[in-house]
Amino acid sequence: MTDDELHAQGWKRRELPGFIGKAGPLWTRREGEGWAYGLLADAGHLNPAGLVHGGALVTLVDHAISTVAWEACGRAPCVTLQLDTHFIASARGSQFVEARATVTRRAGTTLFMRGELQVAGETILAAQAIMKQVKAS
Repeated sequence: MTDDELHAQGWKRRELPGFIGKAGPLWTRREGEGWAYGLLADAGHLNPAGLVHGGALVTLVDHAISTVAWEACGRAPCVTLQLDTHFIASARGSQFVEARATVTRRAGTTLFMRGELQVAGETILAAQAIMKQVKAS
């Protein structure tokens, strides 16, 4: 997958500050009322076995879940209380990893979330998270 192919599919490359900027770059695409997030894996994302590092995948799904929670809370900050991940398959360099997340339940300022990573339509990671809305500083 190339940058040009991603742009043709409606993806936009984002240069973001902080850790996600170092872990990315992140790609985004509007999908109906929500967003999809992506990572075009390169050599910097690989582990010594030549596969996308599990930490890169967990970072991507945590970012997607956190951003969906942030939107669901009216753009109020949220923190991850718990994140359970299940690795199903691997990703390789030059593959595009797509992330999507949804709120499954809300109880006051606590959100229960699901997230998923896919490569070429195949799930490679499934996640569940508990997020907590916090007061803006």
